[in-house]
Amino acid sequence: MKIYDYNGRKNICGERIHEARCKIRLTQAELAAKLQVAGITLERDSISRIEIGTRFVADYELKEIAKILNVTVGWLLNI
Repeated sequence: MKIYDYNGRKNICGERIHEARCKIRLTQAELAAKLQVAGITLERDSISRIEIGTRFVADYELKEIAKILNVTVGWLLNI
């Protein structure tokens, strides 16, 4: 059985990504640019979809997002 949604969302980290990004005053476009420099191709609209919970987040994406936002993966996952 495949699970595509968890409580109506495709990820559990979007709200925390938004919170951390806003705290350091980084725009979605700036976050996307930093990810691209790190070798992860994500556009600004992908960041938006992650934050509102309509896009899955791969583990390697989450690891790099945490690094850029200066938070832990555990914090992003709320664990």
